[in-house]
Amino acid sequence: MSKTKLTLGVEYRSRAQLPPKTDEWWLGVLGMAQFGLNLSPLDLAQVPFATVPLSPCGDADALYEIWRADGPMQMGSLGAVQYRSNEHLLFGCIALPEPPQEAAAGSALKAATTAAYAQIFATLEATGYRQLLRVWNYVSGINQPADAGERYWLFNNARYESFVAFDRPISEAVPAASAVGTPHESPLVVYFLATRSVAQMLENPRQVSAYRYPAQYGPRSPTFSRAALLAEGGGTLMISGTASIVGHETVHSENASAQTRESLANIGALIDAANRHLYTQRFALESLTYKVYIRNAADLPAVTDAMRRAIGPTASVAYVHADICRRDLLVEIEAVGSGQALTGAARIG
Repeated sequence: MSKTKLTLGVEYRSRAQLPPKTDEWWLGVLGMAQFGLNLSPLDLAQVPFATVPLSPCGDADALYEIWRADGPMQMGSLGAVQYRSNEHLLFGCIALPEPPQEAAAGSALKAATTAAYAQIFATLEATGYRQLLRVWNYVSGINQPADAGERYWLFNNARYESFVAFDRPISEAVPAASAVGTPHESPLVVYFLATRSVAQMLENPRQVSAYRYPAQYGPRSPTFSRAALLAEGGGTLMISGTASIVGHETVHSENASAQTRESLANIGALIDAANRHLYTQRFALESLTYKVYIRNAADLPAVTDAMRRAIGPTASVAYVHADICRRDLLVEIEAVGSGQALTGAARIG
């Protein structure tokens, strides 16, 4: 019989808010990501963490995204993947530079993406956490032109081919995900959550499923679902990077405030889908924890105002400066909701 509850939560802190590495608080950390430029490394041998070369918006030089869970945990590695797991959940991360020996930029990105996903899938097979739940992809120069398209298209090609090569689904059961841009020549950074349980992947009736996008967005559609729902442990909802897209087209292309409102309307549709699946009103816009990517720093006031009007002044929101996967998108929002508190940690949201 299971001794560990399937609970999962996320919180955002500054570096000054991190407890000393000897504090028992760290026992409940499954994994983390640090956002900032030229950050000194953390001395945390017991916790895997991804370093993402993106600056938080505002005055902070660093932002820490901390994933917490209950129960005994163990640390491990396979190849370049570092991971930590409890009985039900695994957090892993990998960072790979694009190989300099690859002559073409497209070939280098493909090589890095293929290698990263090969090691991720190998880790899931070796550890038994086969259900890839949520993936964060940070791709350098995501909007830069390459091979009659752009680098995001090349990333999508390599990701799709990796799923096929490892006999993974390429529609319906694909994980929730985000893919945003980092500065030119940054390494490919991927972190992910996986589980032994079966997750319910959700789609948004307001949007065409990303894995069914038409060819105008690239020869291979993005391999992700709009959200993932873990029904156990009170319910955890993980919403993919969500933008101002209706059907498959960008709307409000030059208005960051309107894009924020449209993105939240899409998140609201996913909340409705999750609540229907659980037969209860478990999640609401104001109770989720958000990470918002903003392309242009000048749009921060408009975006924060639109967020406050929609979700209230007390909701947990982190803002990060990043390129978005389409050139006409100014904002991308991801969110997490949890229906149960963690031992020794504040309930998310």
